[in-house]
Formats: sequence, structure tokens, C-alpha cells
Amino acid sequence: QICLSLVKLLFYLAHSPLGSIVLLDFQPRQFVMVDGNLKVTDMDDASTEELSCKEDNDCTLNFPTKIFPLKCSVVGKCEGINEKKNLFNAYRYFFTYLLPHSAPPALRPLLSDILNATGDLRYGINETLRAFEKVLHLYKSGLYLQKRPLLLKDYISLKGFRTVEGEDYKCWPSYSHLGCLLSIHSPEEAAAICNSQVQCQSFIVTQHRTWTGRPLASFQSSWTDLIPDTNAVVYIKRTASSGERL
Repeated sequence: QICLSLVKLLFYLAHSPLGSIVLLDFQPRQFVMVDGNLKVTDMDDASTEELSCKEDNDCTLNFPTKIFPLKCSVVGKCEGINEKKNLFNAYRYFFTYLLPHSAPPALRPLLSDILNATGDLRYGINETLRAFEKVLHLYKSGLYLQKRPLLLKDYISLKGFRTVEGEDYKCWPSYSHLGCLLSIHSPEEAAAICNSQVQCQSFIVTQHRTWTGRPLASFQSSWTDLIPDTNAVVYIKRTASSGERL
């Protein structure tokens, strides 16, 4: 969410009515999240000036770990230098820390492609935004899910119930530090996640949703202490419930 919001912001800066705008003091502390969108807190160090040049050798974009040679345009300006400076800063301050983590395994290669392409400046801001929107579409639609055996049949579902909230086993990347709370596309995906975790014996799907509209599921090591909840469904492994009375 943070990276996508940042890319949308940089897309606007690259195509603003004033021209391509560069953030000269590009640091994470210069941004805040407001209603799920990334905002710049200080525009004092923003500029529309692009480096003047006479030849390509005048257009070198220098960073502490990388140097990028750019082209000198016919009007004597280094082509796209403001856009590229913003994009590489987004890569080194945000993408490298946020993109490799928390995505479903099937989507990680796509995010790795974005990371590598922006890190080498092979993507401009237009290509980067398209790549992010593709990943988001796959994530929201569930199209990233690979064909696999149907596992939900191995669970008993009880509508209108959930387990008593409490600290349980933890997983990554959980929305709660007290247990294993993950977003899912469907109960079928939740069943696959539960089957992949040794501790998991049940999971609860509620009506709480993430910013992408995906429901949250809580994965738990037991299924006892059920309490009524009209907005929840608890799924219990048949092997866990065998010999027990529901």
C-alpha cells in the first residue's frame, strides 16, 4: 500500500502541470500516510529545474552506490533526470525494505522484477505504475492463486461463531502481534494456509477487511471456547474435531 501510493505520487510529480518535479530532500521522514495515501509533508525542497547539458557526459546521475549515465536532449536538458532521481530514491528508501516482504509467494517474483527494474532504472515511472497495478489486480482478484487440491472439504464450518480472543501462535506477516492474523482471498486460500502451518487447527473468517477489500482470517492452534458472533465463521480441521462433540 505504501509503495503503490508512493508510485502514484511520483507519477503525478513526473507529469505535473508545472513540469517534472524532483524532491531534493527525499527521505522517509518527509512523508506521512493520510487516509491510506502517502503525502509529502514539505515541498520547500521540490524543484522543476532539470540539469542543463551540452553533451551526454554532462548528464550523470550519481548516488552513493550507483551511477547512471543519461542522455542530453536537443533542448539542452538531461532527459528525465528529475523523474529518475525520484524513482531511484523510492527504490532505495522504500522498495528495498517493503517489497520483498509480506506478499503471497506467487506474487514475489513480480515484485522482485519491479525491485530489480527500478534499482537499475530500466523502468520509468509509467512502467513502474503499470507493474504495480498489475500486481494489485492479481492480488485483489485472486488470480495469483495456483491450481491446487481443494482443502476446504477437510474442515467443518460453523457459521455465527468464533473462538475467544487471546494470545496464540504467531506468524509472518501478521496484522496482529498477539497471533496469526492474515488477509485472504477466500476460505479456500485460508485452508491452504492453515494446512501449511503445523500449529494451525482452526481459522476464523470475519467481516473485517483490508484496504484491498480482502477479508481477514485468524489462524489458531485450537478451536475450543466458541462464542456466538453473527459476523464470523469458524473452520475447524476434521482431524482436530474427531472424537469431540460440536
